[in-house]
Amino acid sequence: MSIAVRASEDDGPGRDTSPLLGSAGPSHAADDTSLSVLGMVVRCRRQDRPRLVGLLLSGAAAAALGILAVIAAVGSAHFGRAGPRPVRNVVLMVSDGFGPASQTLARNYNQFVNKLPAGAQLPLDTILVGSSRTRSSSSFVTDSAAGATAFACAIKTYNGAIGVDPDSVPCGTVLEAAKARGMFTGLVVTSRITHATPASFSAHVSSRGDEDEIAIQQIGNYSLGRRVDLMFGGGLCHFLPNTTSSSCRPDQTNVLAQAAEIGWKIGTDRAFFDSIVPDKAQLPIMNLFNLDHMSYNIDRDPTVEPSLAEMSAKALATLEAVSHAQGTGFFLMIEGSRIDMAAHTNDPAPHIHEILQYNEAVAAVKAFVDKHPDTVMISVSDHETGGLSVGLQRGPAYPIYAWFPEALTGVHHSAEFIVRKLKAFTGPNIADFISTTVFGEWLGGVAPTDADIKFLSNTTQAQDQMENYIGKITSDLAGLGWSTHGHSAVDVNLYVHGAKAHELFGNHENTEIGDFIVRNLHLDLRKITDELKSAMPQMQSRISGKRQLGSLNFNERHFHSSTTP
Repeated sequence: MSIAVRASEDDGPGRDTSPLLGSAGPSHAADDTSLSVLGMVVRCRRQDRPRLVGLLLSGAAAAALGILAVIAAVGSAHFGRAGPRPVRNVVLMVSDGFGPASQTLARNYNQFVNKLPAGAQLPLDTILVGSSRTRSSSSFVTDSAAGATAFACAIKTYNGAIGVDPDSVPCGTVLEAAKARGMFTGLVVTSRITHATPASFSAHVSSRGDEDEIAIQQIGNYSLGRRVDLMFGGGLCHFLPNTTSSSCRPDQTNVLAQAAEIGWKIGTDRAFFDSIVPDKAQLPIMNLFNLDHMSYNIDRDPTVEPSLAEMSAKALATLEAVSHAQGTGFFLMIEGSRIDMAAHTNDPAPHIHEILQYNEAVAAVKAFVDKHPDTVMISVSDHETGGLSVGLQRGPAYPIYAWFPEALTGVHHSAEFIVRKLKAFTGPNIADFISTTVFGEWLGGVAPTDADIKFLSNTTQAQDQMENYIGKITSDLAGLGWSTHGHSAVDVNLYVHGAKAHELFGNHENTEIGDFIVRNLHLDLRKITDELKSAMPQMQSRISGKRQLGSLNFNERHFHSSTTP
């Protein structure tokens, strides 16, 4: 803190320039002077100036120290840390497609259904420190691939790029560099494990669509060898050869068999997950619960698929046990992947439930950080999806100031689930099924219009088109607006808890998240990048696909038709 002291002569005889001091008798213009300290102007006699300067500076210094003490105390109390600590573990949580309005939406809904007071917060609300700017190198509106690569490689790249720079040259990631330092690494997601965000930390391809190659690299079949120790998520179909009916690969490569040969412990169901004992687990370990993305939380069967909070807690305990035993640390990336996908459909009920599930995972990670003060958790989004507005003007009349969470409390399934059931329907009367089951049971008991029944009875339409229609019905009833089925350029919230949290206060470019991880884990991304570049002749044929510039025309929530029920 700088302290400025300025002395100046009076502007004229008898003029008192201090609003804090009244007139004290006759003016002595020749002997008077003014002092300005911290913006306060004090009039005094010239001969008294040295003594007054000393008194004011002493007071100002004491005030400055007091302010700094208050700032330190507030920061320490808020983040549970007293002074700087070295960072041993980093947990990066990515809330895909989650903008500031989405947190408001989920908080309002949580207060409504649980009859909580206005001041009730969600776990994320308690650790908000700033915001992140999201643009990519090719567009003001980023996609998840470029957004995640910004976190992973600390560079800007084009939309669609997975772990490569704007020239499609591989860039070393924080996960790869952490492994090179002897740390343990993990990926926990609710999407396919080969999807854009986890892929950007663990693979290098020029197009995010090349998920078959991403799967091969994730198990360690590329120039750096295996770099991931733990993977929980979906996407099993990319690990199976096309000789099996569940595969979505175009070739006969059996990635699961390759993984088993190099030591991966592999599970494909909840039973395997429940059998994992963190302090006895043998790494590397992979548990893929679904052929495609994991189910929305609103649709999830807990006996089949664990929640994001359960996966996060088990990953943390497993990585902590093995890293503590070996005197090192870990890097874990956790993604609430399907927040984004519900927003693409403009489907508010699953969007809210995904956010609440993510906040439960945040609470689990916060609890871990509180017990391990050498850990820092960062929660940030790659971008906002949907252009959500928590309020809607339905017509030309001036709108009322309200939205209606009660319209969503009776919604029991996502539009994705409903459309799959419609497409699979083989009964004699689909109109009755739509009225009694879809609207009567799954959408809260609202009555469909004739137009609703006619539209949804046509099950030859594209899955997305039908899902969007249902999303609009529930959004309109709740008084919620959306501007797009894609992404927007809005800044996203930044949340931090734990060691060195203060370094991320304020507004940051998304690449600065990567810089923070590199700096605090003492990683050498350049070395990893050089190793990847040295293998470019070998890698070039594998970093394939068309580079996608500008606005990405890629459906981020797409499913593989061969794996959908």
